[in-house]
Order: sequence, then structure tokens, then C-alpha cells
Amino acid sequence: MLQSSYEPQSKDLWVFIETKHGKARNVGLELLNPGRRLAAIQGGKTVGLVIGYKCDEAVKEAFAYGADKVIVMDNEVYDHYSTDAYTAAIVHAVEKNCPYSMLMGASPLGRDLGPRVAGRLKTGLTADCTSLDIDEETGRIAWTRPAFGGNLMATILCPFTFPQLGTCRPGVNKKMEPDFSRTGEIEVDDYAFPADQIRIKVLETIEEEGEKVDLEGADIIVSGGRGLGGPEGFETTIKPLADALGGVVGSSRAAVDAGWIPHSHQVGQTGKTVGPKLYVACGISGAIQHLAGMGSSDFIVCINKDPEAPIFGVADLGVIGNLYDVCPALTKLILADKD
Repeated sequence: MLQSSYEPQSKDLWVFIETKHGKARNVGLELLNPGRRLAAIQGGKTVGLVIGYKCDEAVKEAFAYGADKVIVMDNEVYDHYSTDAYTAAIVHAVEKNCPYSMLMGASPLGRDLGPRVAGRLKTGLTADCTSLDIDEETGRIAWTRPAFGGNLMATILCPFTFPQLGTCRPGVNKKMEPDFSRTGEIEVDDYAFPADQIRIKVLETIEEEGEKVDLEGADIIVSGGRGLGGPEGFETTIKPLADALGGVVGSSRAAVDAGWIPHSHQVGQTGKTVGPKLYVACGISGAIQHLAGMGSSDFIVCINKDPEAPIFGVADLGVIGNLYDVCPALTKLILADKD
């Protein structure tokens, strides 16, 4: 069992707000929503921790999306992410203020940063969570995440150490409606990690080649799966429907593993976790690994010729039929309605 002398000095819940070019990234803003709910149950404030450079805009966004207070560490040394600088900055802020709990995004940055912070603070870390609640008996956060290869969901308690720390998947939580008239207390922390102690530095940034797909930010996603039978179905059937709806193209793991479409389109446990307003699943059976990545969508439509497919169990609207008949007909109706 971990041993730590850390004692919470408040019931506050912190949300680490990732920044890029001075603006808040979506995953931190999403976490402010469940953060407010959990903080209210704990009896504390929702505090945004903003680390970056020239990040006044990120501070405003943190308040707009639900933070009661923002702690800001603004310095050129934090312009580009480094494990050394960001770990030291967060540990400094946490040890100075001693919050009860803290949420971080399970983004590439958060997956690197979270374990290092937990190790320094000698606390537990529940990673890659898809659901958050408060355990009534202990008052601790109940972290729910996929386990055993995604075949079941496990709820985990960390009863002995503080702060309660976990990372949560992007796209699982919905951002609150922003209110840019909201303000609150701003605490400026001047701590600056020594630049000469950063062991890894960014020398050059190369933009990724090929098609860019923003699945996590999309309001509408049309996904294809094994039922397409081959790669041509994405171009002839899935993409036209997505274009007609004003959405983007997603896929199941089976389609990616078959080489029909790049991994950047994959939705699911080993792909992107999404929560669009509309998710259309075409020829996707609905394995639990896929459902874990899109189950929080506002409205789910599935098209499948197998009436026993598990996807029908989570769909708001199900169509039993051949996707090569249903999708083109649906596309035609949508385009006709626009004319």
C-alpha cells in the first residue's frame, strides 16, 4: 500500500486544463462538467489548473465552461509540453494547495503526465476512465474504466491516498454550454521550472500528412464496419451519407485491421472515444470495445441486416436491412430535402 503524508486542505476538485497556442484544449473543458458535479457532492469548488504560455484565453474559457477558480502558471518554459516541466509545475501547485481530487484528460499528454504526477505525490492513479461518480459509503471518487480487454467495465476506488487522481477519455463527457460572462478568482502562480533542466526539448514540429479527421470534435459521425465487405464501401456509401449530413467518416476496428481505412478514423477502445450529437453505425455489430467509444452519443442510429446484432441494444433508432440499400436511399432523401 502506498504511504503518503499528503493531507487534503480542502474539498476542492481540480481539473488540469491542457493548452495549445494559449487556448484550452477540449478535453479539459469537457472535464469541467463532471468536475462541477463531483465537487458539489464533495463540498468544494471546481478549480481549473491552466499551465502554458500567453494563456489568458484559456483562463477565460475555463471560467466560461464551469470553473469557479483558476490557478494559472504562465511562462515561456511551458510553451511546449515537457514531462519534466509540467510534472514539477503540477506537483508544486498540488503540494501548495492540497486539493482533495484532480481530473486529467487521457490524451497523449495526460497519459504521459498522469503517472509521473501520481508517482511524485505517492498517490494512486486510475487511468482511461469513461465514467465518474462519488462512492456514497467512502465519499471517494468511483472511477469506472474498461478492463480485461474491454470485455467488462470495472469501478475502482482508491481509498488510502490523496489527492484522488484519474485520467478520463476525451469525448466521453459533454462540455457545458459556455457562459463567457462568468468570472471567478484567479490565482497566479509564478513557479517556473528551470529551462536548463528540461531533458527533452522540441526541435521541430512536422504537420501530419494525409487526411485529418476530427472525430472527437464532430457533431455527426457516420461509421462503417465489417459489414461493408470491402474498402470501396467507404467511398461509395459511407462518405456520401456523411457529407450529406455534414458529418465525418468513422469506422470500427475490424475495418481498420482489414486495411480498408486509416486508423485515424477508428472509433472504440483502441481508437477515439466520441460523443457526437448523431452517430450512425453502418454494418457494425456492436462489440463492447466499439460501444465503449461511442456509447455516450446523443442519438445513435444503426443499420444492420442482423436483427440480433448487439448494436441494436444501444441504438435510439435501428434499421434492419442491407446498408447498401438503406444508406444510398437515406442520402438521396437528405439531399432532396436540401434542394
